[in-house]
Amino acid sequence: MGSVARIHSVAQRVGKWFRAGHRLVVVPSAMSGETNRLIALAKEVSPDISSRELDVIASTGEQVAAGLLAAALQHQGIDAVSYTGWQVPLVTDSSHSKARIEHIDCTRVRRDLEQGRVVVIAGFQGVDAAQDVTTLGRGGSDTSAVALAAALRAHECLIFTDVDGVYTTDPRIVPAARRLKTIGVEAMLEMASLGSKVLLNRAVEFAGKHRVPLRVLSSFTPWDLPLAQERRGGTLITLQKEPTMEKPLISGIAFMREETKVTVRDLPDIPGTASRILAAVAAADVEVDIIVQNVSHHGSTDLTFTVARQDGAAAHKALERELPALEASGLHCDATVSKVSVVGVGLRSHASVASRMFNCLARESINIQMISTSEIKTSVIIDEAQLDHAVRALHQAFGLASEGPDLLAEVH
Repeated sequence: MGSVARIHSVAQRVGKWFRAGHRLVVVPSAMSGETNRLIALAKEVSPDISSRELDVIASTGEQVAAGLLAAALQHQGIDAVSYTGWQVPLVTDSSHSKARIEHIDCTRVRRDLEQGRVVVIAGFQGVDAAQDVTTLGRGGSDTSAVALAAALRAHECLIFTDVDGVYTTDPRIVPAARRLKTIGVEAMLEMASLGSKVLLNRAVEFAGKHRVPLRVLSSFTPWDLPLAQERRGGTLITLQKEPTMEKPLISGIAFMREETKVTVRDLPDIPGTASRILAAVAAADVEVDIIVQNVSHHGSTDLTFTVARQDGAAAHKALERELPALEASGLHCDATVSKVSVVGVGLRSHASVASRMFNCLARESINIQMISTSEIKTSVIIDEAQLDHAVRALHQAFGLASEGPDLLAEVH
């Protein structure tokens, strides 16, 4: 949706699916760069603009895109109608700029579909109980699309984006990274939450909860690609369990470049200390990731955790106020770390995965600062300067560039 030519290309692709007999609801994002422009303009007018007014302004980018796409479809002779989020309505709570969807009334949309129309709905936005416009946060159009697919019980939700699927890692770092034909929703949720930017974890989480099959496709392939070929393309995020039996299956290497490590030093090793620290950070609206508490020595201990780098200053400020009450000796923030993760199914019960990961990093002289594990991922915190090297080494160590069955390298 970056230009008039791109809008016509999207309309031609939609028309191809429509003429093949499919009933379609299309959820466009704003034109490229438009949301950033609108937010910058709003803050230039008023640096302390309220979140309510910011939502009113930011939501217009998707409204314009929806209207333009509907017009392009009509130009092709296709009966199309556009709606904003409040016209559907897509009802949310009142958390402006990060609203959560509560329910969707699909009566109007179903009526249009039954009458043979293509329905174009502005993504990223909704309306709360007070009839105020709300937005769902960055990447909210994907969430809108998945939510509408769930409410309409759609056969499949196709996400057309600027990449042609989900890869074993970022191809810009590892050119040999392989596109996955399928990936389980649990593994995709971990990949998204751990830094894979193909889909936001919120959209994937919604798809898993409401059992919506997702397929990630490229919007830059020719619009007239044969439909049968397009339907087999990209990456299918499947709801089916991976046939792992007793073997772990590795989906890929995910990473988050900009992390901050926060350490509170020499805390009294007594019940409730960690709770007070994390409560203070939560009150600053900062999400904590990996947490490690050192072994107690002489009645005191250190607590270390990581946050997104953009939240590092807020976490530091919140904890500085708590230091006297915590009776800690100091506070240290390290904004030069990153997180790299091996993602797959059945990892926790297979020590061989962690062993291979740690051996690989040791061979490359990459020091591990923190470790976190779950059933489908093992994550480590390392020096940011070594991140790209770590990703390449791990991708090779787990054989992810080699062709295999759909997804995944088996670990023996």
